[in-house]
Amino acid sequence: MHTRTLGQGLEVSAIGLGAMGMSQSFGPNPGDRDDMIGVLRYAIERGVTFIDTAEVYGPFVNEELVGEAIAPLRDRVVLATKFGWDIVDGVRRGTDSRPETVRRVADQCLARLGVDVIDLFYQHRVDPDVPIEDVAGTVAELVAAGKVRHFGLSEAGAGTIRRAHAVFPVTAVQSEYSLWTRDPEPEILPTCVELGIGFVPFSPLGKGFFSGTVAPDATFRPGEIRARIPRFAPENLAANQALIDHVRALAGERGATPAQVALAWLLARHPSIVPIPGTRRRARVDENAAATGVALSADDVADLTGIVDRFGVAGDRYDEEGLRMVGI
Repeated sequence: MHTRTLGQGLEVSAIGLGAMGMSQSFGPNPGDRDDMIGVLRYAIERGVTFIDTAEVYGPFVNEELVGEAIAPLRDRVVLATKFGWDIVDGVRRGTDSRPETVRRVADQCLARLGVDVIDLFYQHRVDPDVPIEDVAGTVAELVAAGKVRHFGLSEAGAGTIRRAHAVFPVTAVQSEYSLWTRDPEPEILPTCVELGIGFVPFSPLGKGFFSGTVAPDATFRPGEIRARIPRFAPENLAANQALIDHVRALAGERGATPAQVALAWLLARHPSIVPIPGTRRRARVDENAAATGVALSADDVADLTGIVDRFGVAGDRYDEEGLRMVGI
């Protein structure tokens, strides 16, 4: 596995692993908890050592799962988790990044993960009621206390990133970015490059769409995240098939899979970009990791960069509630 460097010199595997789907959002797990621990440890053995979780996944149980999985391999893992929610009786009720909450959540995350320090601590969503300067200052205190090593932001706007970075260096910005989600390109990516901040795309395969395994007539269970994403509504899913058909054809010419091409395109965008595809299967770990060996030509990259302009994208990436919480 190749490595890449985020901001502040944080070296990570070029492909990370998002653990959220091992506990929620994508339907029943393919096996039991021990299976998921096995997949996480398998990924680490394969060199995928950048692991992403959050307190709200579950809530809480995903951190516990990741913590147990990495316990014997802790020194080989760069561990990212997140704060920023008001969670009451296991239900997310809104944002909360008040300093006292951030400090409390940091201690709770450390306990659930069973570690002494969090390598990368993201604000999961910007809290409009708490100045970002206060959030950055609180994380700076946690770094000084030895509880956190690096500070990150998720789905923040360019202005917020700049304000936070002026108080305490931001190591990474995590936002949705893929062949069909280009929101970061106009402002977020240039800001990160300018300030020396790494960029971590989540849902780099479009919530599974660019794996090439989502049928045009696919349906999703009510509890699954894609059931409430407009992009996966039946009429939009059918309209978006031109995108995956094009990627599949290019992948066939390159001896790769659609997922590998989608990830290789992201890796080619900038050397500080580190995608974190999620999976619950060892075979997908191998497939995703092998994307680092897929050589796209400049013409390939340009072709893939232009598919949204050529084919369009039907449906938003979030429902209305989700869209209100990004780019703040």
